[in-house]
Amino acid sequence: MKNSLEQAGISLTLSVGEVARRSGVPVSTLHFYEAQGLISSSRTAGNQRRYPREVLRRVAFIRVAQRVGIALADIGVALQALPAGAAPGRADWSRLSAAWRADLDQRIDQLKKLRDTLDDCIGCGCLSIDRCRLRNPLDTLAALGPGPHRLWVET
Repeated sequence: MKNSLEQAGISLTLSVGEVARRSGVPVSTLHFYEAQGLISSSRTAGNQRRYPREVLRRVAFIRVAQRVGIALADIGVALQALPAGAAPGRADWSRLSAAWRADLDQRIDQLKKLRDTLDDCIGCGCLSIDRCRLRNPLDTLAALGPGPHRLWVET
């Protein structure tokens, strides 16, 4: 039995080119997402990829999450929590984004701290800038180990 899309002459699946055009994501990126297990396709008898229409929302979800700095590995974990073949909806995005909120808040704090001190130095402890707000007299930060300790936001 055909559903209403099929009856209207609209295919239930999309070619990789159609997904690329509609999502604004290059074909190579779609292939990469598929290799990473973030999206999936089926193959025609001619070995051409066919994606379910829901993949458009999954790709949008991936792109938005990437845009806010979520790692692909974390996006993959989030997508695994969804039913196979389902497009993430509003409730899914709300639940998944809530799990990322603490990480995003920490990154925002880190970026604010970096922005507010960037014009003087990067907190390297070099002692070469006499007006540095992050100065490290007598190299006291060395006891904490390597890195720009004054700019790290504690986790």
